[in-house]
Amino acid sequence: MADLLDAIEIEPRGAAEAAVIWLHGLGADGHDFEPIVPELGLGAATRIRFVFPHAPVQPVTINGGESMRAWYDIYNDRRHDEAGIRASQARVEALIARERERGVPSRRIVLAGFSQGGAIALQTGLRHAERLAGILALSTYLPLPETVDFEASPANRDVPILMMHGTEDPLILLERASFSRRRLEELGYPVEWRQYRMQHAVCAEQIVEIGGWLRRVLS
Repeated sequence: MADLLDAIEIEPRGAAEAAVIWLHGLGADGHDFEPIVPELGLGAATRIRFVFPHAPVQPVTINGGESMRAWYDIYNDRRHDEAGIRASQARVEALIARERERGVPSRRIVLAGFSQGGAIALQTGLRHAERLAGILALSTYLPLPETVDFEASPANRDVPILMMHGTEDPLILLERASFSRRRLEELGYPVEWRQYRMQHAVCAEQIVEIGGWLRRVLS
């Protein structure tokens, strides 16, 4: 099993009955989405543990080799580090295993992520051996799309997937995200799609919808 990543954790009042593992984007860290939790409108009675791990620090080719927190290396717009993607998948699997050890079953765990973190949420969630509660993919794309069909876990063939994207995103173009959505739908996944007039970001309307979706999949 991969070593556990350092993470920010927000505990509920009382024992956690569900968990959201939320992965940040390239160059950010686990604090990036920490402030979003009280804005989700989940209520104090909702016993969800939020886990915001920090990606490892590594050089990123597309950024001139500068070292930053990254889930994998990016060589150019289309060529990414498959070994790094799979290593981060193993790290997220270790976080899921820890939640199970702490009493939260896989069926009560959501994988969420923004941008590069969203790619790892999809990579891991589609292949996880036990049913998850859902996958939240924000401003992102499907990594290694050519391997999904034969690597996907039967347990998560009907996992709820919410994909959200900005129509003006200059970093991950809407066209690329739409291709990922179509690929998942071709494979039979139930994808909910939302798009907003924004760039590579998260907006207030989106946060409200995320809160409602989390309540649904964790009800």
